[in-house]
Amino acid sequence: MWKQNLKLLRKRSKKSQEEIAADLNLTRSSYSGYENGAAEPSLETMINLCDYFNVPINQMLKKDFSLLSETEWEAINNNLFVDSKGQNLRVLATMVDTNNEELIELIPEKARAGYASGYADPEYLKVLPTFSLPFLSKEKKYRSFPISGDSMPPVSDGSYVVGEFVQNWATVKNGQACIVVTKEDGIVFKLVYNHLDNEKSFQLCSTNPLYLPYFVPANEILEIWKFVNYISPTLPEITIPEHDLAKTVKGLQKEISELNKIIRKV
Repeated sequence: MWKQNLKLLRKRSKKSQEEIAADLNLTRSSYSGYENGAAEPSLETMINLCDYFNVPINQMLKKDFSLLSETEWEAINNNLFVDSKGQNLRVLATMVDTNNEELIELIPEKARAGYASGYADPEYLKVLPTFSLPFLSKEKKYRSFPISGDSMPPVSDGSYVVGEFVQNWATVKNGQACIVVTKEDGIVFKLVYNHLDNEKSFQLCSTNPLYLPYFVPANEILEIWKFVNYISPTLPEITIPEHDLAKTVKGLQKEISELNKIIRKV
């Protein structure tokens, strides 16, 4: 199915094998081998090819594109052919321990820039540090991401957010804090508002009002991870409400008054 779909996508794009190979930094012979079945692309190359043609890898592997309707071809041409509901399994590489239980991969700050291209590559993931949190469900997949900047207080710069993998993006609730991995911006941590039904997009908002909300089309998103908890090197600032502060002051004044009475008696 893969090779037939690849050839059909190329012909529909009206490009030659040489052009596509050049666009993806491949040799013509390598690309030709993928189309005629003489060679199998690596997972990374497969993902790059699917991104190039704006199609989900699940559809590329399982669906016969010769049976697509013109509406579906139009969606591909407009870069809107996306499995937002996760009805087909999203590709997710993961690390496991000696008991075959999934570990939490930690994306260091230095590896942040490469995550958008290496997120599904086992070679990228296997060099990352891993850990486990026994109080988290073994039935779900988690990953930890670095947070930079001041757009999401009280989560401060230098913190790490642990996220739960979201298979079905339609289940994301308005105002839910999520790590969103996009093709353009990479890893971002925002409050997410779901506009899939009417605009095929998500609105991303910061808790810091100095940062304006913005929309990201669903087809530009690679992964969504729902906020679970975070690890921070600093304590959040604590602000005591005015009425509580006044109550505390009055209490101190009363205690001082009582101490003065005792001192006078002595």
